[in-house]
This record gives sequence, structure tokens and C-alpha cells, in this order.
Amino acid sequence: MKTMKLNFTVPEDVAGLLKARVSKRKRSAFVSAAVLAKLKELERESLRQELAEGYQARRDEEASIDREWAEGTLEEWPL
Repeated sequence: MKTMKLNFTVPEDVAGLLKARVSKRKRSAFVSAAVLAKLKELERESLRQELAEGYQARRDEEASIDREWAEGTLEEWPL
């Protein structure tokens, strides 16, 4: 797998925790895994939001169709 060097800053307390918990030789892999996990979480949340919006739009559409059918099928019925 091809790798790429990135430079970024983190709060001092985060850097301290990382240095205290993860050995120097494993930090890149640790950060890569953490970033990948967060990106997957963001993607899942985005998909959930898209599904919710789609279901909402479909519900509104189906309610409109139901009203049209109800009007047409109940016209001849005595009330």
C-alpha cells in the first residue's frame, strides 16, 4: 500500500495522550485507524440521513396518492 506523509496539528493534551499510550513506531498506524473509523462513521451517518429524507419524501408522496384514490373511490358511496 502506498503511503503519504501528512502534517497536521492537534491539541497538546491529545498529543501527550497519544505519546503516552502508543509507541512511537505504531503512532502512524494508530492515527490512520482512528481517522478511518471516524470517516466510516461520518459516511454511515450521511447514509442514514439520506435514507431518512428519502423515506420522508416517499411517505408524503404516498399520502398524496392515498388521498387521490380515496376521493375517487368514495365519490359514489352514500355517506
